[in-house]
Amino acid sequence: MQKRLVELRERLLRAGVAPRHVRRYLSELADHLADLRVEERRSGRSLAEAEAAALERLGCVEELAQAMIAKPELHGWSARAPWAVFGIGSVVGLAVAYTAACTILWIGWKVFLPGNESPFVPVDDGLAVAYFGLGRMLYFGAPVLVGWSMCVLAARQRIRWMWPAVGMAVVASIAGMVQVHAQRADAGSAWGHVSLGLTVGTTQAAILGQLAYAVSLFVAAVVPYVVWRLRRERAAQGSA
Repeated sequence: MQKRLVELRERLLRAGVAPRHVRRYLSELADHLADLRVEERRSGRSLAEAEAAALERLGCVEELAQAMIAKPELHGWSARAPWAVFGIGSVVGLAVAYTAACTILWIGWKVFLPGNESPFVPVDDGLAVAYFGLGRMLYFGAPVLVGWSMCVLAARQRIRWMWPAVGMAVVASIAGMVQVHAQRADAGSAWGHVSLGLTVGTTQAAILGQLAYAVSLFVAAVVPYVVWRLRRERAAQGSA
């Protein structure tokens, strides 16, 4: 039965059924099979005969799969609208991460550097170094984290590799052009303003630098997913 459940799970995930529905369905089938097995044993069959009869009564993989695939409401959004999940969703995720990084920068500016015109100055305090370091890690790591999240989602739901690749290309392109701006709201004011903007390089060197950075982000996010898929395909071929 374990092999049949594995085959059924893969069939359902490839068809777009949401993982949570797949898990619940497989759990219900396992319980139902146990009941069938008990019934067959009570009828006087041997353990092997009861197992075979219970599996036959349960149905084949394709029949069991169609019972779920035929219900569109059970399909995940990543299968129903991958362009929205991996396109719009990736941009929203990046925006949330960048907003958090800018908030960390703004609070640190207020707390640790209240008299400075800019938060982008050297700091000596150990706590301040750690605090601003956290913000920098989030800012520079945000595109890769978003990319990894998309790849994990695609792997869990057996989505075609094209969609996370497209989403990561969009994220990397935006990240390559993003710049942080910080300025005082008013002269002598203790409150500063931190914002993000998209800037395209004005020189060939600057444009190439942005492009190289975007490509490096894309590679860092997508390569682990590609390696995972290749290993999984080889493992499937070896067990076939």
